[in-house]
Amino acid sequence: MPFSRRDFLGCTAAFAGAVLPLPQLWAKPVFQRDPFTLGVASGYPQPEGVVLWTRLAPEPLAGGGMPRAAVEVGWEMAVDEAFRSIVRSGKERATADLAHSVHVEARGLDPAQSYFYRFHAGDAVSPVGRTRTAPAAGAPVERFRFAYASCQQYEQGFYAAYRHMAADDLDLVVHLGDYIYESSWGRHHVRSHGAPEPIALEDYRNRYALYKSDPDLQAAHAAHPWLVTWDDHEVDNDYANDRSQDLDPPALFLLRRAAAYQAYYEHMPLPKWARPQGPHMQLYCRWPYGTLAQFHVLDGRQYRSHQPCPREGRGGSNLVAAGDCHERLDPDRTYLGRAQERWLADGLSTSHARWNVIAQQSLMAQSDRSPGDGQSFWTDGWDGYPLARSRLLRVIAERHVTNPVVIGGDVHMSVVADLKTDFDDPSAPIVATEFVGTSISSQGLPRRRVETWLTDSPHIKYANPTRRGYTVAELSRQRCLVQLRTLDDVKDPQSGIRTSRSYAVEDGKPGAQRA
Repeated sequence: MPFSRRDFLGCTAAFAGAVLPLPQLWAKPVFQRDPFTLGVASGYPQPEGVVLWTRLAPEPLAGGGMPRAAVEVGWEMAVDEAFRSIVRSGKERATADLAHSVHVEARGLDPAQSYFYRFHAGDAVSPVGRTRTAPAAGAPVERFRFAYASCQQYEQGFYAAYRHMAADDLDLVVHLGDYIYESSWGRHHVRSHGAPEPIALEDYRNRYALYKSDPDLQAAHAAHPWLVTWDDHEVDNDYANDRSQDLDPPALFLLRRAAAYQAYYEHMPLPKWARPQGPHMQLYCRWPYGTLAQFHVLDGRQYRSHQPCPREGRGGSNLVAAGDCHERLDPDRTYLGRAQERWLADGLSTSHARWNVIAQQSLMAQSDRSPGDGQSFWTDGWDGYPLARSRLLRVIAERHVTNPVVIGGDVHMSVVADLKTDFDDPSAPIVATEFVGTSISSQGLPRRRVETWLTDSPHIKYANPTRRGYTVAELSRQRCLVQLRTLDDVKDPQSGIRTSRSYAVEDGKPGAQRA
């Protein structure tokens, strides 16, 4: 959808209105409807604190339905669900410039402790959430269990996976992108966006509100603390840095990106340091879990080089023959941006954790899309940036990073792969292990097409695009156990779930084995 003048004016007006907070306080709010329609969430747990989130939105699909005035929101945390023993409480102002969302940074908590939390505004009280702090820095940890998810196109399926995730025994959830979809696509829809593609800030706010109105997604947020990163659909399909797939003028596209980034912040349990500044937002971070694990959470969209060899008149991805796209092999091309590359290399090199989890968006292993002779590659993923991938894998190999495990999403299928510095050499040593999780609801490629790739990619041990669900990883000092959790039927909101396969990585031995 190319920008028109009307789009531009709407986007600039919405963004300008959003960054001009008004100081008035609605001193005694009285809500005719429940203002906590989008639920509660927590994230980024530290040994002594955690981020608590909610948003006041009595009319969630109509801009929120709040006045321009600020509203005082109280919060409290307790060690019991009945809140008989409240350990921390406070007040935050929910303001119109952030869509009346609040990002409480609760402090003074105990390490490795479960807490219950809730909010209140006027006479309204939110649902109760449960969270858990991280272990103390340097503390020995015997077990850590987390889930990761991605790609939840609202129209293509129900969120039964989140219902099961909410009931799972987890310490953390990691979301790897495509939390919303800006576009409507696919077949056999079970529900509708009910609105055109978002461009302006209020459009994105309404799209997030639609997704977050799902009760199963709310339950998963309320049950566990989250870490998050984004992919492309939080803004625009296949966008790269300042380029959209429709080649909109960069200045206009950055206005749209600013609106999308702000709406993302407003709806995620992010720390205040992540608050965007126009079209720029710090998202990548490191997150430790005692001595057992260190997460390196990456941003593969904001800083990347444009995709190589796009289709004529388009930005974004393309499928290119290896010999026809010399731009793909330009050593200056970067997937993460040079600053983030250096930050990641430094973090991996200095980590003392038993497991180093690289949380990023897509499939990192090389995937030759042409069966038989010749090679072709999809340029939106790491195959469009092979030298950037090689730089990262060489860092892992040469600096002897301890137990690197890469997790990803984006491709709507479960993939288990060995990562090598040279994928074309079957004898090259394995330097890391990759587990890509399938989508929550987004449709996958035909299974037969994926199977034809595998004969030319022996480092890919498993790939299945037919099932939706999420992935669970359990870390101990001895191994990483990964379970692929898949739904019986994504079109059924009450669908059952099963562990379709399990894999293990032993301490000190990269490469996954069936468990």
